[in-house]
Amino acid sequence: MSEVRLNVITGDWVIIATERAKRPEDFTHKKEKKDIPRYVTTCPFCPGNEDKTPGETFKLTGNDGEWSVRAVPNKFSALTPDGDVKRIRVDFKQFITGVGLHEVIIETPEHNMTTALLPLHQIEQILLAYRNRLFAFYKDPRIEHVVIFKNHGEGAGTSLEHPHSQIVGTPVFPGQVMNRLGEALRNYYYVNFGECLYCTYLADEVKDNVRIISENNSFISFVPYAAHSPFHVWIFPKRHCACFGEITDSELSDLAVMLKDSLLRFYIGLDNPDFNYMIRSLSPRGADSKYFHWYIAIIPRVSQTAGFELGTGMNINTALPEESAKFLRGVKLS
Repeated sequence: MSEVRLNVITGDWVIIATERAKRPEDFTHKKEKKDIPRYVTTCPFCPGNEDKTPGETFKLTGNDGEWSVRAVPNKFSALTPDGDVKRIRVDFKQFITGVGLHEVIIETPEHNMTTALLPLHQIEQILLAYRNRLFAFYKDPRIEHVVIFKNHGEGAGTSLEHPHSQIVGTPVFPGQVMNRLGEALRNYYYVNFGECLYCTYLADEVKDNVRIISENNSFISFVPYAAHSPFHVWIFPKRHCACFGEITDSELSDLAVMLKDSLLRFYIGLDNPDFNYMIRSLSPRGADSKYFHWYIAIIPRVSQTAGFELGTGMNINTALPEESAKFLRGVKLS
């Protein structure tokens, strides 16, 4: 019989369709292998083409003195960096001027590389760029919320092949984040017991020990009990903190290991699927929040959203979270 599980972090009910469940191997979609060159003359993110992007806002260099990671304003920004935030209301019609910040993090000079195959020091540099730009964005008083995310593959919404991720600062607090904060506040763990919902939830996942994928000194990766979609993975820091920007250097190194571990399991086990990941975090101003806990969500695009999901807001997951975790744990990384 199917189960309708509650995701206590998001407040969403998820149908775990046990009678329609597929084997983990069934989610592997073999792609036609393309011979992607290391350098593409028309790619604005390849070395030597720096004049094709706006001026960089942040850069890290390798041992050869050449750039290894660059941050540049998005040429096709969703928001404009100029102007003031103005709130306008006419009857029921409300809007805010579309002021905000939008940058691209170019993750490597190599056009044909993928994040899962990058060396650890390169992933550390990407995370360093994330941390730097997050703090820089929040220094702008117009910015209410910052999201860091990566789209990999056409099915995940990427338009440029060269490995990159993005960071966006918005003048409003997104409803999705508000909902998660509301769940954390309303949930009896904090209101009644003064405990962080996220910390308590993580402790329960560790106690169950059936959906854990990997663990190191600072982080745990797992498939949530009520995962919204097949192979949906969360990476939680063990230390309670509400803001990603407060990550220490040693934790950042551990996160690079955990992120590579997770993406490599997808790359090998699911044949390099399209995916999205995002860092869910509050601002440095909210870093000491006792009821929110920053984390990374990774969503392989191995299933599609259809009418039921759009009509109800409830997801149907045709992969048992316990089986997904078992499959990913069993992927041989070397």
